[in-house]
Amino acid sequence: MIFNCEKSELSEALNNVSKAVADRSSMSILKGIRFVLNEGSLELTGYDLEIGIRTVVKTVSDDKGSFTANARLFSEMVRRMPSGTLTIELDDKKVITLSSGVTSYNLNAADDFEYPELPSKGDSEGIKLSQAVLKNMITQTKFAASILDIKPILKGELFDIDENMLTMAAIDGYRLAVRNEPIAFDGQLHFVISAKSLDEVSKLLSDDEEESCTVYITRKHAVFEIGRYLVNARLLEGEFHPYKSAIPTECSTEVIADRQELITVLERCQLLINEKNPSPVRCVFEDGKIKIKCASAQLGRFYDEVDADVKGASLEIGFKCKYFTDPLKVISEDKVRLQLNGSLQPMKILPVTGNSYLYLVLPVRLPRDKS
Repeated sequence: MIFNCEKSELSEALNNVSKAVADRSSMSILKGIRFVLNEGSLELTGYDLEIGIRTVVKTVSDDKGSFTANARLFSEMVRRMPSGTLTIELDDKKVITLSSGVTSYNLNAADDFEYPELPSKGDSEGIKLSQAVLKNMITQTKFAASILDIKPILKGELFDIDENMLTMAAIDGYRLAVRNEPIAFDGQLHFVISAKSLDEVSKLLSDDEEESCTVYITRKHAVFEIGRYLVNARLLEGEFHPYKSAIPTECSTEVIADRQELITVLERCQLLINEKNPSPVRCVFEDGKIKIKCASAQLGRFYDEVDADVKGASLEIGFKCKYFTDPLKVISEDKVRLQLNGSLQPMKILPVTGNSYLYLVLPVRLPRDKS
């Protein structure tokens, strides 16, 4: 079996498909990429049983055949080859020869008959989404998914589709991220996909608002059709946390502030915070200001202010600095609206107008202020 293809196209495909290759697995074949040649096209598949990525690159060949090769080694070999057209040959002894001019590599291949098939999308109805919108929704929510194994379903994100509205939600017990977007799908669907899988999906999505993708949902899998790529993600089982009941319905203090100014001050504060010194950030909302303080017995003190439109009762409240900063960094608007209802209730972060997103940040109990 022999074929030619362009290095740049093959290298890009290998880089993306390798994201789904297993680092560690009892099935050694899952550490490789599956290649299927079929008269002018080469299909590449990576699959670790949680996420699978498949794509096709153009080739010049009349041959047919299939094999698997070590993903890391083969990808590195292709990356280090000269630019231009590559020739790839597989002999009867399952040895791959990768060549371009006088440069060549040899690599042992393996049969692919034990390589598991990716679950198909079946006859499920596709949900068409803007690639840019989906990418934005993933970016604006994935950071709030849990990284702990205590409740595995919280390592995923909820997709809640109802009445032409897609809601994505992630929660880790300390914060909540919710993102809403109208879509052209009048059915009802509820499913959870791991944040890790969605992160790989987002890397394949375009920022072009004119580009679309289609999502197919089966009983156990979601299949994302993104241009030349198919991404298969296993759905997480179990009941997602009833997050809506945790969202406060009232507030005693409402604040509108400049998002970037808040980020700048909180990042200054972050200099005094680390794993050994996990001091909370102390926020005082009063007199048209957000007064931000932090004190570490080992490192020092910090104080700064942000001008803001503060309505309602004055309030002092504490947060983990990172939990306050993370949602601000993924919002694109210049200003944000903060709603609070006492020093022990969660803070809501909302757009100034509309309801496209909602973030909830749980407070921490503050030590006595000795300043």
